[in-house]
This record gives sequence, structure tokens and C-alpha cells, in this order.
Amino acid sequence: MNYVPPSPSADTDAFPFDNSFARLPQQFFARVDPTPVAEPWLIKLNRPLAEELGLDIGTLERDGAQIFSGNSVPAGAAPLAMAYAGHQFGTFVPQLGDGRAILLGEVIDRNGRRRDIQLKGPGQTPFSRRGDGRAALGPVLREYIVSEAMHALGIPATRALAAVVTGQPVYREQILPGAVFTRVAASHIRVGTFQFFAARGDMASVQALADYAIDRHYPDAKNDERPYLAFFKAVVARQAALIARWLHVGFIHGVMNTDNMTISGETIDFGPCAFMDAYDPKKVFSSIDQFGRYAYASQPAIGQWNLTRLAETLVPLFDPVAATAVDLANDVLGEYGAIFQRHWLDGMRRKIGIVGEEEGDLDLVQALLTAMHQGEADFTLTFRKLCASAADPAADAALASLFAAPAGLTTWLSDWRKRLAREPGASDERASAMRAVNPAFIPRNHRIEQAIVAATGEADFSLFEALVDVTSRPYEDQPRFAAYADPPQPEEEVQQTFCGT
Repeated sequence: MNYVPPSPSADTDAFPFDNSFARLPQQFFARVDPTPVAEPWLIKLNRPLAEELGLDIGTLERDGAQIFSGNSVPAGAAPLAMAYAGHQFGTFVPQLGDGRAILLGEVIDRNGRRRDIQLKGPGQTPFSRRGDGRAALGPVLREYIVSEAMHALGIPATRALAAVVTGQPVYREQILPGAVFTRVAASHIRVGTFQFFAARGDMASVQALADYAIDRHYPDAKNDERPYLAFFKAVVARQAALIARWLHVGFIHGVMNTDNMTISGETIDFGPCAFMDAYDPKKVFSSIDQFGRYAYASQPAIGQWNLTRLAETLVPLFDPVAATAVDLANDVLGEYGAIFQRHWLDGMRRKIGIVGEEEGDLDLVQALLTAMHQGEADFTLTFRKLCASAADPAADAALASLFAAPAGLTTWLSDWRKRLAREPGASDERASAMRAVNPAFIPRNHRIEQAIVAATGEADFSLFEALVDVTSRPYEDQPRFAAYADPPQPEEEVQQTFCGT
């Protein structure tokens, strides 16, 4: 069919755009409009997020299908596809870019924060290579569910503003319903964005990008004697804390390429991600991670590897003397492990009800994880049921029922209670604090797959809605949704997740 440019929205107040990235030099992006689709309809609008962003709810409820499909570009938008490169599974690709995403623009939300609004799946861009620039319904629903669940868990992540069915098929291994996802982020600047310019020897653009990222995300760095080093140090600290929080909830990103690591410290790109059921530090779900590069326990080391790639792009800005600049970068990178370990251990202490610090706490945590691995115990339920054991030892039986081999747990419980005896506070207060950090509900893989199958096969979005609902309150006991806390039956287990491109 002939290309018809999207029409501007008649309502100029629906999106109060202030598009700073679009004011950067042309080499940072390609201007491109979404490609219209046939018969869009709105699956889901995240009204609380829309209100937080200061958007006009009435307009979105009336025209959301047209706006979020890309058929109608809101007034004030500056649609563009961002340029970036990236290491994909360790192999550097000098040009990637937004091949199936278009940044509509930025708004200043009601809390004074600048937020990107981006469409995923709105058609081809100059970076699409041989791709169609479209998204299938399944990956759109997965990203909506998981990104909102991550937010509810208290983990920095991009947000889901809307999901739309396009009324057109996309062609992958099979013909699937097409969809467009609207993503909100602190920004979409990635490690790979810096790599794009560094690979071309364009240090002027690297510096311009660093200046922009500092202004937008780390303004305190401007006052430092070495502002670019302070910026890098802040990114390292934020990423270390983020990955520690992933591990606290059993999250496996699945595709930790440098183009999927944001400078802001938000989790981004949920294609083949998954939450563990039975604890296994080597667990991998992503179908494209055939050698376990991004396994659960490998994520901290990969985070440091990615940050080393960022350092390589910024080193010339750290000091005019190359050897000094490299030493400064290595000093910061050398701090990553300690920062991660501190965040991870502090979080694990809270998960088992410890507020103080003792030398043996790391061994205590590791002993529990070992018992869980040997007993094939469910990660989420083990910690949730441990909350009840903190209040009453009679609950130990229910906890032990999760373990195929509970002997290690029995020994651990004895050591744990000796440690708790040296902690302040009453047992019921401890149990309550533990329930605030150990979720009862996560978006389990089999539930996501059930929701996708129902939506793609029968246009039934009731399971999708239920899963979004229950995971929006992960730390609450929700009797009506009790079954959503259960791990899968053997026949329900999801062995692989897929990227969706």
C-alpha cells in the first residue's frame, strides 16, 4: 500500500513535549515518522502513569489507539530513531540504532522529571537493516507485564504507558498479530550510544553526549574537579545497585548487551527476560544465550564488563595524559565489585530478617542459597515462606515442603535462629519487615505464556489484565489471586524465552 504520513493530533495539549534530545546534532539520530497501520485498537492504557506524566487522559481515552499506534503524531512531538552501537554477546556491532522504535519526544512529569515517550514496533527506520520495524503482540504483552512488575517491586525500570494491536500481521517463524508498545524511560541513552561515536573516532560527539547525560541524569558531576570521571563513577554505582536488586528477586535479563544497558540505571529491554522458579545460579532462559553468558549468577560480572566498554569510550575525557586516564578508569572499575557486594548482601540480609551486620552473614546467606539449589526450592516462595518462619517456628514445615531434599534447610534454620537471637526487635515485626522485601507474586513465566497464548489465539486479554493487576501489588497477600503465587506444574514449565525481533 502507498505510504501515508501520520497526521498531527488536533489536541495540542495532550502531550506537553519538551524535546531536548532532538536539539542535539543530527548525527545522534535520524528523523522518522511512524508508519500508519490498518485498524489499531487500544489494549491497555496505564492511566496512573499517564496522569503522572501530565498527559491529557480524555484525549488518550478517545484517540489512544491512533496516537499509540503511530497513526496520529501528537502536536509538539519530534519523532526520531536514536543512533547507537553495541556489543551483542561479546561481539561488537558498530551500527545498531532504533530499528523498531521511534522516540516521540520528552515530557516533564508532575514530579519535575524529564521522561522519554517511545513507540516500539511503529515501522521501519533508517536503522532497521532488513527488519520490518514491527513488534508482535506476545513480546509487547511480556514487556508491559514485566516492566510494570519491576516498577511495583521497587526496581528501576522503564515503564509501560500503553499497548495497541495494529490490525496487521507480522511475519516471524509464524504469522502473528502485530502490536505497538509505548515505553517511558528516564532516557534511552545506552552504553552503546557512546560506543557508536567512539567507534568512529568522533570524540566531539562523545563529549557532547557525556555533557548531555550529565545535565540530564547526574548534574552534581558538573561541580566535580573531574566531571566526566564523576559521571562514570555515578553510572558504575547505579548499575551495581541495579543488578544487585535483580538478583534479590530472581530476575534474569537474558540479553545484557551494551546496547541494553542504560546510563540512567533503569532496567530496559525485556525481550527474553524471565524470573526463576527453582533456584539455580546457572539458570538461562533466553533462546539466543546458548552458552550461558547472561545466566542469573553471571549478571554482576557482565555488568562490570559492559561498564568497562563504557570506560573505553570516556577515557580521553578523564585526563589529557593517557596513562593517568586509564589508571583513573581502572580505579573506578575496581570499586564496582565492592559496591555490588554491599548492595547485594544488604538486600539479602533484609530478605532473611537481619538488620545488623556480622562477619558470618555472607556465609549464612550462601548456605541458604546452597540448600535451595540442592533442594530445587522455588526462589520466590522460599523467601516468602521464610517470613512466616520468622514469626513462628511452626511454619517451618510449610517452608520445608518446598525442598526436594530439606536436610540442608534444617541445619540452616538452626543457624539462622541463632543469628536472629542477636538481632533487635520482636519476631512479628521482623516477619512484617521481611514481607515488605520478599514478594509473594512475580510475573511467573508460565503465567505470562498463558496470557500471551490467550491474547494471540483468542483475543482474550483477561489473563493479561489479571497478571498486570496481581503483580502491581507484589508484596501483598492477595487471596483472590493465590494461584498466581504457585510455581508451574512440570507440564507448564517454560524452558526458553525469545527476543521477539
